[in-house]
This record gives sequence, structure tokens and C-alpha cells, in this order.
Amino acid sequence: MTSRHQTHTPLLPDSGDEPYNNEEHLSPVPIHVVTSSCQLPAEFLEPSPEKQLVIGFDCEGVDLCRHGTLLYHADAIYLVDAIEGGGMLVKACKPALESSYITKVIHDCKRDSEALYFQFGIKLHNVVDTQIAYSLIKEQEEQKRAPYDYISFVGLLADPQYCGISYVEKEEVRVLLRQDPYFWKYRPLSDLMIRTAADNVRFLLFIYHKMVEKLNQISLWYLAVRGALYCRCFCTNDNNYADWATLPPVPDNLIVNENAPEQEVLSVLDVPPGKMGRVIGRRGVNILSVKESCDAEIVIGGDKGPPDKVFIIGPAKQVRKADAMLRGRMLEMY
Repeated sequence: MTSRHQTHTPLLPDSGDEPYNNEEHLSPVPIHVVTSSCQLPAEFLEPSPEKQLVIGFDCEGVDLCRHGTLLYHADAIYLVDAIEGGGMLVKACKPALESSYITKVIHDCKRDSEALYFQFGIKLHNVVDTQIAYSLIKEQEEQKRAPYDYISFVGLLADPQYCGISYVEKEEVRVLLRQDPYFWKYRPLSDLMIRTAADNVRFLLFIYHKMVEKLNQISLWYLAVRGALYCRCFCTNDNNYADWATLPPVPDNLIVNENAPEQEVLSVLDVPPGKMGRVIGRRGVNILSVKESCDAEIVIGGDKGPPDKVFIIGPAKQVRKADAMLRGRMLEMY
């Protein structure tokens, strides 16, 4: 399949390689705008243990990835156009996006997973979330992270340990989105839209390999578990995620003298109408206080929803502690 669009990706690093900094470290790859499943690689459409893949993955669209999906495979970038191709095209990607044989490298998977689940019934599985990986590497290095200090994709690209580049066009697109929220809905796709979509995935595999080199065995397990929990985060249902893939078990090599790392869990706290303000507190002070007291992540849906739920992720004991503290906030009187 030929393409008139092209970009460059960093060559995958060997151990000890310096971050790429010139064109000698870049490899040209075509960009394919996909409107039919026949344009996608067979090994992606039909996952198998014999042909396991690692792909970069991201979603773009109106209101946080509601209308488009894009994928980066090692030899090309595929922009899967859900508007032109329709729901059948995205559903053709369902086996791959739910497969254990295809690793999806993504930065901050929560909203992408939510859109895929509620619009197409896709339960995103087997992800490596580079935002989570970055935090785990900092924990290994014993660098204390502030409760709300999450690395952005732009910040990750700028980090000299990974790419060390400035992503100027990201801000340009943000300005356009503020001016016109329907930017991603227009067709045909403009060169800027194609270039921006490709930029969001073309560095992911390079970053993935650099991160995996740094992560120890227990961090790799936490990465897999937290990725699975973050995929579920906004995908609320009535069966407690019983129809989702099971969480990765603790590897045998991490069990010492019958002691194993504590399993991490996701708890969903329902907040009665009118009580979310008490949970959050003025300028977020209540949530911040709970996060500082508990070794757990606390996520709120906010304006984009779900607006009446708080999601708590972490070791089971810490999640129970955070849950109890938040319930106490709901009972307090001003």
C-alpha cells in the first residue's frame, strides 16, 4: 500500500544508546490513512502468539478522542479514520485492541479506553502506559513525586533521557481546538491533522524501549497491573468489570518466602448529588490531603464525566483507607 504522507521515527535503541539528536538516528516511515480494514496489516487484524507485536497507540477526536483512532506499527503509521470508515472499521480492530499478543504503548490511557469502551464495546487490554512507566522509574530512583505531578506527553518528549525534543505543533493544535472544538471532525484530513496525529505516536516505541531498559521486575509487574486498572478507570459498568480480562498475577520470581507484593485494585466511590464539592474541597484541598495520606491514586471524572464518581487505584489497604477518608468528607458539615 503506497502513501503520499511520510514522517520519521527514531531508530529503536540498543542498550546504552544516547537519545537521538540528528537525522542519522531517524528512519522514514509512511503514514497510511485507513478507511477500510483491508488496509491494515494481517498480523494486527488477526493476533496470534506466533506473531506478537508492540505498537504505539493513541486516539484523537472531538471531546477527548471520541471520533478517531490511530495506530503506529513498526514499519508504518496507520491512521484509522472512524468517521470515514465507520464503526465497522474500529470494530475490526477490536481483537487486536483486546489481545494479549499485541502490546499497546500509549501515554495516559484512561480517556482513550473510555471512548473505545462506550462507543465500540472495546475493552482495551495489554497496554504499556508511558505516564505510569515514567512514575515507576522515578520511584525506583527514589524521587518523590507530588500528588498531582503527572508527566505530560510534551514533557516526556522533552526529557533528555528519552527524546529531548520540543513538540511545538502540539500547542498550535491546542490553540486550534480552543478556537474550534470540532477540529478533528473535518474531512478530508488536512496535512496538519495527519502530521499531528502521527507525531503523537511516532516516538512511542523508542520511548518504550528506553523505559523497559530502566524498569526492574517488580516495576514491570506494577506497570502491567496499573495499565489494566487505568484502562478500566472510567469504564464503569454494573458487573464490577467481570467481563474484562483478569489482572496480571504476581510473577513467581517476586514471591519470596511466601511473601508477595500487595495486589493493586480499583475502587469506584459513588458520590451523592451535591456532595462532590465536599469530596474535592476548595481548590482541591480535600483530595490533596487524602492523596498525601494514602499511597493511592485518586481520579475524578470532572466535567467530561463520569461526574458522580471517584476512582481510587493502589494497594488494597491504601485504597480502603482513601475510600474511608473520602466517605468521611461526604459526611462533614460546613
